[in-house]
Amino acid sequence: MRIMILNGPNMNLLGVREPHIYGTTTLAEVEARCRSVAAVIGATLAFRQSNHEGELIDWIHAARSEADAIIINPAAFSFTSIAILDALKTFEGPVIEVHMSNIHARDALHRHSLISGAAKAVICGLGPFGYIAAMLSAGHLLKKLPDSLPAPLRAGLP
Repeated sequence: MRIMILNGPNMNLLGVREPHIYGTTTLAEVEARCRSVAAVIGATLAFRQSNHEGELIDWIHAARSEADAIIINPAAFSFTSIAILDALKTFEGPVIEVHMSNIHARDALHRHSLISGAAKAVICGLGPFGYIAAMLSAGHLLKKLPDSLPAPLRAGLP
């Protein structure tokens, strides 16, 4: 199982940018947790972040041959990027959209994600755990995880 996790603009500042909304966990810590889960569920993981729309689109195009599932936190591009939406529509595997905060409980600018139109599932409001939930969901959607979770996950997630 090959999972590509993409992070949009300003996610490189996770942990210091608006901690009252996004918490204090850094993107490097999120990546480390995701890599731990990937090892347990037998997945390979590409974990990337860019502040540039075109680079995210290039990675989505590459995922067509390099990944079975895409997990994307498009950040601000959620609300503005038809180009990312169109690129995601070309991907044949499951796309899972992740948001650290509950975008539906935020101000009017942050309530409607264009990207959701290409997503099989949307996870929001779980903070960093949303990425882990998305990885497990990707495994479920790809029918790559057993009906019961592997023992290390039952014992407690990283």
